[in-house]
Amino acid sequence: MMPAAASHKPLQELRPMKDDTLLVTAGRDPKANFGIVNPPVYHASTVLAHTLAEWEARAEARKHGERGVFYGRYGTPTIFALEDAVAAIEGGYRGLVFPSGLAAISASLLAFLKTGDHVLMVDSVYGPARRVSDTLLKRFGVETSYYDPLVGAGLKALLRPSTRIVYVESPGSLTFEVQDIPQLADIAHAHGAIVMMDNTWASPLYFKPFEHGVDVAIQAATKYIVGHSDAMLGTVTASKAAWPVLEQTTRDLGQTAGPDDVYLAQRGIRTLSVRLRRHWETGLMLAEWLRARPEVECVMHPALPQDSGHALWKRDFLGASGLFGATLKPYRKEALAALVDGLTLYGMGASWGGYESLLLLTKPNGMRSAKPWPYAGPTLRIHAGLEDAGDLIADLKAGFDRLTKAA
Repeated sequence: MMPAAASHKPLQELRPMKDDTLLVTAGRDPKANFGIVNPPVYHASTVLAHTLAEWEARAEARKHGERGVFYGRYGTPTIFALEDAVAAIEGGYRGLVFPSGLAAISASLLAFLKTGDHVLMVDSVYGPARRVSDTLLKRFGVETSYYDPLVGAGLKALLRPSTRIVYVESPGSLTFEVQDIPQLADIAHAHGAIVMMDNTWASPLYFKPFEHGVDVAIQAATKYIVGHSDAMLGTVTASKAAWPVLEQTTRDLGQTAGPDDVYLAQRGIRTLSVRLRRHWETGLMLAEWLRARPEVECVMHPALPQDSGHALWKRDFLGASGLFGATLKPYRKEALAALVDGLTLYGMGASWGGYESLLLLTKPNGMRSAKPWPYAGPTLRIHAGLEDAGDLIADLKAGFDRLTKAA
């Protein structure tokens, strides 16, 4: 006997619960799965119907956008469980899963754009999203303009009659500017544009996009939701108004995600709260330590009281993640190599959000067009993992000692 496909509790029944409770309960229904605590992993392409009437009923339900187990690409109970959990925590209407964060971004943009449309994209956006805008969207006749992440009310002057999307990312994933999302959303909606947000930094736990005017919220679930650097996944949660277009386009593009990666995300999301608290705490300790270093020009961490975005962060966010930046004073490449090559606890990798600490040298000045990046030195993008904070600081201190000797 197969469990019911849509047996999970309605999201409106779950939302009065506190987030820590939602993380443990959303997307789970042991009664529908023989008492099994975790939603089972369904490896499925073909789903058989037992009668012609059952087959026709399923096909008719699909035409009307109803959820059901019809064909593997349209979802299984494994996928539905994660979609429900993320949507419940993020506060949206319904959600979808994708094979990567970038797949989630691309599908979301394509869902709401057509030839002749215009996108206002924040200048601090995730690099691959910029590439999609400058290549894929451009080929389809969609124009993208980049705006200063701190534009505020100045956004009004940048809107065109053809502007369909205002894309936000707060904080920016390299330079960590905090945007005034409610203000930007009010301006965009008055113009008839939707607001699309990359919410990966804060996760669904620490920023509630739909309470601040966002229409479509994107997560690179590869990062904090999975949390263990062992799966690629993206999620998108939409408002009720935005949902039909997003859902249909996703199906038309054939987007789906593998059940094993989805299961790893289900496992990860259950511990998101306890992990993020540790990431937040350790990241802030590292940021405070770096502020006192003479080699550092500035530290970019919204949870620091000295950060320019701290007031907005405190107003709109419920916490901070472990990702932040520090701009160094100018140094020779050999000195920078001495700093990073000898680190023992910080890996050098393109991702973040896992249990391990990472450190990556970046150059934001080469990725900005709306407003020049003001610093000449390189930026350290640091992800504070779950290691002991004292050990992480000691590793950084040894690295800075090497930097100074090689300078």
